[in-house]
Amino acid sequence: MKYDLELAKQIADMNKEFIVVFEGDHIIMTNKSFNKFFGVSSTEEYKENFGAFVNNFVPHPSYFNADKMDKEESWFEAILQLDEIDRVVSFISQTHEPHAFSVTINQEIEGLKLVTFEDITQDLIKRIMISNNANIDAKTGAYTKQYFLQVKKSYEEAALFNEKIIGIAMVNISSDLGLHKDDIKIFVETFKNSIRQDDMLVKYSDEKFLLSFLVDGEEKAAQVIQKLKGMLNNSTIDGFTYQLSHIWQKNKESISSLISKLDS
Repeated sequence: MKYDLELAKQIADMNKEFIVVFEGDHIIMTNKSFNKFFGVSSTEEYKENFGAFVNNFVPHPSYFNADKMDKEESWFEAILQLDEIDRVVSFISQTHEPHAFSVTINQEIEGLKLVTFEDITQDLIKRIMISNNANIDAKTGAYTKQYFLQVKKSYEEAALFNEKIIGIAMVNISSDLGLHKDDIKIFVETFKNSIRQDDMLVKYSDEKFLLSFLVDGEEKAAQVIQKLKGMLNNSTIDGFTYQLSHIWQKNKESISSLISKLDS
């Protein structure tokens, strides 16, 4: 099959995803989106300025990089051994910002590899929060404490990668009428309608719920807490009372450390 590289470039330049064509291990084409990200005007300029392609993968423990390869294998061979969901690399942009990309390798054209890099930086938390019945508390609809403890390390890494801080809010609920499961489920539904899709609401104990969230800084964290207070104060669930405590990172503390400070 004859491959028209010029035509392929015209098509590739219409895509927002990064498209890179390799012949063997050598780059022969990059599209406009890729070039713009790295601050170069052409494929040749990229090759002159950036050296071996694999050396541009950020050596982050959560993503594929040169440290995860055997010396004898190419990065193509190494990454294709991973599950599709784990084929993720990180590049640093010309403005020194880290981005994460899912990787798809097409080898249908003999001798060539067409590699697509899709920016999933904003989806990192969604990747952590893949919901299934094992992760959700059946009685309340919130995440289970066990699942939250399993993913908190990944949550911390996503915060660092996205240059965010972690906020934690703890809500203790009580009722003079007793805590009925239907009322608690209504409480959780009300709570979830007041938070963002990427925030994690966790049933931490029978009377305690934990909210974990990522924000740009302390000012944004304070706004989240203010909104949360408004939701709790305006709740229409009869007989419920709430006690809210909160904290956010100041020195990249771990989630365990933040929770410990709240409990002290």
